[in-house]
Formats: sequence, C-alpha cells, structure tokens
Amino acid sequence: MKSTATEASGMRADKRTGALAPEAVMEISKNLRVLLADVFALYVKTKGFHWHITGRHFRDYHLLLDEQAEQIFAMTDDIAERGRKIGGTTLHSIGDIAQHKRLSDETSAVSPEGMLSILASDNSQLLANLRRSHELCDHHNDSATTSMIEIWIDQTERRVWFLNSTLEADQAHKELTK
Repeated sequence: MKSTATEASGMRADKRTGALAPEAVMEISKNLRVLLADVFALYVKTKGFHWHITGRHFRDYHLLLDEQAEQIFAMTDDIAERGRKIGGTTLHSIGDIAQHKRLSDETSAVSPEGMLSILASDNSQLLANLRRSHELCDHHNDSATTSMIEIWIDQTERRVWFLNSTLEADQAHKELTK
C-alpha cells in the first residue's frame, strides 16, 4: 500500500497521522546520535578543564566552565529523548559516544587560555553541526526538533561569545602589562 505522504513533501510525513516518514526518522535519529555524542564529548572536556583549570583567573574560569558544562549536559537528555520520541534509537554506551563523536579528545595539559581556546573552537564546531542538523530537520518538516535545535544554537552562540570575549580580555590585559 502506498503512503499517504505526498511526493511534493519528499515523503517526509504521513498526512493521516502526522508521523515522520521512516526515511526521515532514520536520517534524523542518526543525526541526533552523532549530535548527542558530540555534546557528551564537549561536556566531558568542559568538565575536565573545569577540574584542572589553574592560574590567577581560577575562580572566574572555574565558575564559567561549570556553568557551561551544566548547560551542555542539560542538552543530552533532550537530544536522546527526541530521537526516541520520533521512533529512532540513541546512544547506549561510552563506546557508542566514542564511535559517533566528531569532536576531538584533548588529553594534553594546556594553559588556562589554551583550554578556553579549545572550548571556543569545539563550541564553534558544535554550532556548525547544530546548523546542519537544523537544515536536515527542516528538510523533513520536523518542526519540533528544529525548535529545540534553535534553542541549542542560541546557547552555543552564547558560550562561544563568552569564551572568545574572555580570551580577548585576557589578551588585551597581557598587552597592557607588557
């Protein structure tokens, strides 16, 4: 039996039930698994830098990274549950995270400024990935997921802004004290 979705909609949703087409579920849930792996990787890296930050700005950086880690971690449940809600699967293990993530693991000891720079870069990469995810979900007319992603884009833009502004202020201070 032929689906009631129209060719014009690209077989994205069933007109009777409003459910996403199987192809859309497969593509979106796969994308959400990779996105979730990136978010977990960014959370662990942010929390790791939070635990290991040192220096004269210790308290400010420590609090900033803790705040950012909490925000990042808050995304994980929403991403996983969205994938399940549409009928897909999500990550099952740390091995799954390692297999699907696109962000690199930073394991070497770096300066506090290096940590912030790495996190600014990783958040920027996550931002680009979120925008691609938004395009995919929009293509499949998945307005609920696109709405969620819009919030995450805004939060990620803010993290990038805070990290880059902190780095710029530190650089300006170094120039003044030369």
